[in-house]
Amino acid sequence: MSLTVTIADIAKKLNTTSATVSRALNNHPAISEKTRKKVLKIAEKLNYRRNNVASSLRLSKTGIIGVIIPSAEINFFGSVVHGIESIANMNGYNVLIYQSNESMEHEKKGIETLLNARVDGIMVSMAKETIDYSHFLEAKNAKVPIVFFDRANDELQIDSVVINDYKGAYIATQHLIDQGYKHIAHISGPLHISIFKARLEGYRAALKTNGLKYNKTFVVPGDVSIESGRNSLRRLLKLAQPPDAVFAVEDFTALGVIKELKEQNISIPGDFGVIGFANEHFGEHITPSLSTIDQQTVNMGKEAFNLMLNLIKNKGNKNNKPQKITLEPVPVFRDSTDRL
Repeated sequence: MSLTVTIADIAKKLNTTSATVSRALNNHPAISEKTRKKVLKIAEKLNYRRNNVASSLRLSKTGIIGVIIPSAEINFFGSVVHGIESIANMNGYNVLIYQSNESMEHEKKGIETLLNARVDGIMVSMAKETIDYSHFLEAKNAKVPIVFFDRANDELQIDSVVINDYKGAYIATQHLIDQGYKHIAHISGPLHISIFKARLEGYRAALKTNGLKYNKTFVVPGDVSIESGRNSLRRLLKLAQPPDAVFAVEDFTALGVIKELKEQNISIPGDFGVIGFANEHFGEHITPSLSTIDQQTVNMGKEAFNLMLNLIKNKGNKNNKPQKITLEPVPVFRDSTDRL
């Protein structure tokens, strides 16, 4: 039994990107005729076939929208889904949730499952492990509307709703500086994901604006978890000149930092400040309460579904130009940084 040939297989054969192959197969005007012919030739040679099951979905509607989230245990995603469902139900759609559990392979299976379920559209926040995007392009080529929220990839030319992560990170870092912290570290997320890269850039920009030197040893790569926060802080505290504050890439990482600081009897916020990102529900209930950046999650879900509705009604994006909605971050300052 032969394996199904994918866009990624064609891209590998041609030593190019999946996005280029996808555009060539769809006669995108940005792709030269020479490149298009090369792609078509290899596609024919490999016996590539479009997903006919998915393509047939356009002939009849099911009234179901598939939503892929990294984890249902994280309130952020549950809150976005709440926003999605509020608009979906008003427009006669039901929502089918699939968890990737931060796994690229599970995410690929999710796309396949939703296509086979004949959903009218797919909404996605990418898994942190995802480095191959061919499964999104397969669905896109099958003319299934796709919208990203929060974790997106601009190169895929897919509609998205995001927060201004750069600005949110800048605000978080500036707040720590305003509270008198001088040696501010950052625990990052996987930097192949654009939102985490933008947060690192916002952190660096705030330091530069305030004349504080960027210290590479103060940036620790994390994996977006409580344990990552604890381990990263241990590493930072072993430095000859340890930091006196941390801007954590998200709230679970920040929670890990707070747990470790407490275990080491370091006073918060007196001796050490902590700020996160996302405004998870637990933040206001822990001691000290966690300063953070709110991402307008419900509004994000509503805006994302409105983009989906537009794609469905107009049978795709007529201009081949993806719509990107960027929401404003909302600072929420609490006890974990209240030093002054």
